[in-house]
Amino acid sequence: QVQLEESGGGLAQAGGSLRLSCAASGGTFSRYSMGWFRQAPGKEREFAARISAIGGTTYYADSVKGRFTISRDIAKNTVYLQMNSLKPEDTAVYYCAARDSTNWKYWGQGTQVTVSS
Repeated sequence: QVQLEESGGGLAQAGGSLRLSCAASGGTFSRYSMGWFRQAPGKEREFAARISAIGGTTYYADSVKGRFTISRDIAKNTVYLQMNSLKPEDTAVYYCAARDSTNWKYWGQGTQVTVSS
């Protein structure tokens, strides 16, 4: 059983930056692909970014590509989401997730990001 805990959310101005962290415990962190999802008020949860377990290949939603960067520190069992050039439409609860071979199996509780215009 993997536990995930997000941190680093908060309030930012449009054009600003935030870095989210997700600390993993209780499992073999390196075997999982890791991802970030977000859910804005009144909307469904959507994919934002992913980093593969092997090789560290990254994938991004078109809405964040070029502005957000996902990375992982295996030694610290932590995955990060660096968010630059923030927009008001980035306002959402951001969730960290761990994926095994088929499913996004483990989820964190989420951290709120609010971007003011």
